[in-house]
Amino acid sequence: MNVKLLKSTKDAERMCAVAARLCYSASTIDNIDENLTSEKVRDLLGKVISSGHHSVLEHASFTFGVEGVSRALLAQLTRHRIASFSVQSQRYVKFKSGVDFVFPPTIKKDEKLLKKYNNFLKNTENLYKEFLGAGIPAEDARYVLPNAAVTQIIITMNARELRHFFSLRCCNRAQWEIKDMACRMLNLARKEALLLFEDAGPDCAREGCHETFACGKPWKN
Repeated sequence: MNVKLLKSTKDAERMCAVAARLCYSASTIDNIDENLTSEKVRDLLGKVISSGHHSVLEHASFTFGVEGVSRALLAQLTRHRIASFSVQSQRYVKFKSGVDFVFPPTIKKDEKLLKKYNNFLKNTENLYKEFLGAGIPAEDARYVLPNAAVTQIIITMNARELRHFFSLRCCNRAQWEIKDMACRMLNLARKEALLLFEDAGPDCAREGCHETFACGKPWKN
C-alpha cells in the first residue's frame, strides 16, 4: 500500500480560523486575516474543535493518492458520502501484463492456505487474460476478478469529514486494510495541518469508546 497527500488547501489552519472568527466579528475578512497571529489561530481552532463547532473545518480540503489497495477496501470507503473518489476502472483498463492482488496477513501466516490462495489468484488471472485474448471486453472479463484485486484511488475530503472518517476507520475494530490506510492518511494530515488533526482518531483517543462491542485495548497509531 502506498498513500500520499497530493494536495491540500493552502494555509488550511488559517483559513478555518478566519472562517471561525468571521462568524462572531463585525470586521472585514481582510482585517480578520491580518490580525490573526499564529497564537490566535491555535487558540481559536482549539476552542472550535473542543466545542464541536466543526462546520468551519469544511473550508479546508485534502486530496490523497492511494495505490495497492483492494476492491474490498473500496467498497467500504465509498460508504463515506461527503467525499470525492476517482478510481482506476476495471471496465476500461485492460490488465494485460497481469493483475496485482492484496494478501491478508492471516492468510500469509498459513503456508498451506497461502499456497491455495496463490493458486486461486493465478488461475483467476490466467482466465482473465484468456478472456481478453479471446476478444471479451474488459468490462466483462473483470467479472472473474475477486475482491482481492488491487486498485488505485484519489480521495478528497474536507477536514471535518476526515475527522469523522478517522474516528471510524482508525478504530481498533475497523477492518485491517482500511484501518492501515486511514492511519497513514491521518499521519500525513497531521504533518500538513496539526492543529486540525492533533486529537483526531477513534473516540477512545479522546473521550472514550462509543462502540457497542468495545475491544478494550488502547489505541495505537
